[in-house]
Amino acid sequence: MLGRVKIKYWGSAGLLMLAAGVAILLPLRVSAWGENAQRLVVNHAVDSLPYEVRAYFEANRSFLVQHVNDPLNLIDKHPNERNNHFIELDKYGKFPFDALPRSYKGAITKFSKSKIESTGLLPWQIGVYSQKLTDDLKNGKWEAAKEDAAFLAHYVTEAHDPFNTTENFDGHASGQNGVNERFNTVLVDRYGSFFPVSPHDAYFISDPTDHAFDSCMAAHSQVELLLLADRDAKRGLTSYTDEYYDRFYNLAGASLIKQLSDAATDVGSYWLTAWINAGKPQLPH
Repeated sequence: MLGRVKIKYWGSAGLLMLAAGVAILLPLRVSAWGENAQRLVVNHAVDSLPYEVRAYFEANRSFLVQHVNDPLNLIDKHPNERNNHFIELDKYGKFPFDALPRSYKGAITKFSKSKIESTGLLPWQIGVYSQKLTDDLKNGKWEAAKEDAAFLAHYVTEAHDPFNTTENFDGHASGQNGVNERFNTVLVDRYGSFFPVSPHDAYFISDPTDHAFDSCMAAHSQVELLLLADRDAKRGLTSYTDEYYDRFYNLAGASLIKQLSDAATDVGSYWLTAWINAGKPQLPH
């Protein structure tokens, strides 16, 4: 273990090298749901809409499906974008995390902007894009509306991935490295073509940011169950084989389907809410 005396003589360059080395050893948070899951949710979200708005989103279904993962393309150019894709609720005490104000101004006043940003901005980002889509629809900016609807759908879907709501996002804290990808990407890619995603009808959301927090908390309640399912599926196996994934799907599939179905309902509901808050403008077909 390095002592303070040795570090003292390294100088600033040595300390920078040490910090870089530590950063490499730390797990790098990546986006949760895989691309196929995002597309699956958007495709079903269109089907949740009432007839007054469905024609517009139906006409742009292929665009939305194609561009729902565009926010990920921003991360390389804007590293801080990564913070918009998660919130580590367990950094704020215990469920239901009353210590964390749902108002962004209240949160940064209580905890500081640096902490709020480093532990994730996902619910507030959903509120931002809900307002952006509302403004687009109100002002007849139909091209911008398509793009912002896709971005909003991405963030809303992220709020339904349990591993986007915890510090143990990839299982590193419980010795289950990569559990997030096994759940939200591999299971979808392996079994998504036949499991039933069944959203409810879209509905009006009175407070987009507050609802986003509720979605994140509901997702967070699944974390321990999924970690247990992963451990049970791996029992007696030395690697993640076909048998492991069959076991894991049998144990976690119901949760996976529910989260994706709820995400599709919420995406449609956020689109519908933006249209209502915009004054129910006539949408182009």
